[in-house]
Amino acid sequence: MKFLALDTSTEACSVALALDDQILALDEVCPQQHSKRILPMVQQLLSDAGVSLYQLDGIIFGRGPGSFTGVRIGVSVAQGLAFGADLPVFGVSTLAAMAQAAVQQNATEVIAAIDARMAEVYIAAYALDEAGLMQAITPEIAAKPAALPEVLTSLSFTSQLLGVGTGWQTYPQALQQLAPALISETILYPSAQFMLPFASRAWQQQLFVSAEQAEPVYVRDDVTWQKLPGR
Repeated sequence: MKFLALDTSTEACSVALALDDQILALDEVCPQQHSKRILPMVQQLLSDAGVSLYQLDGIIFGRGPGSFTGVRIGVSVAQGLAFGADLPVFGVSTLAAMAQAAVQQNATEVIAAIDARMAEVYIAAYALDEAGLMQAITPEIAAKPAALPEVLTSLSFTSQLLGVGTGWQTYPQALQQLAPALISETILYPSAQFMLPFASRAWQQQLFVSAEQAEPVYVRDDVTWQKLPGR
């Protein structure tokens, strides 16, 4: 199978290309530059591989959670590319992508957390299944690290827990209250290449959809804005 994956949901901008058994990937940390960098990165990968969009089977995008603007950019770019090449799309959780990256560190149980600003994190727990894919064992939640809901605090783990994502870097002590965790220093952001394993299963299960059906997942839909004086 031939898939293009992309993600712009966090400070990182990430693109990956799967050509049967070969994977090419580009990852850059470029805050607020996603709209400028994502298409050139896509073009570079396609050029390096010597393929065009029309030769692909589908496009995978990071559906969130993450930055509202970043998630919207990723979804809209995936839609635009898919419309142009008449390709189906599939959205992958950014938290799941980080959990999947932890498989390379031999992790079988993971809590992925993204710093959501406003003193909150986007967070979910994952466990490795028999096929080598990280499966969510909790919902994706936006919560304050010191006041996590019971669905997370009641978890028990049977192996060394690995914490991945910027949430663990920002709130290490509060999140350690979940369970003693080894905090990854290298898995900070979702990488598009780790969305590809989910795409293969989704393709087999016919879960890809048309471009107009691509939807973001914000998790935190309601944001309270403080009105500025005089406005």
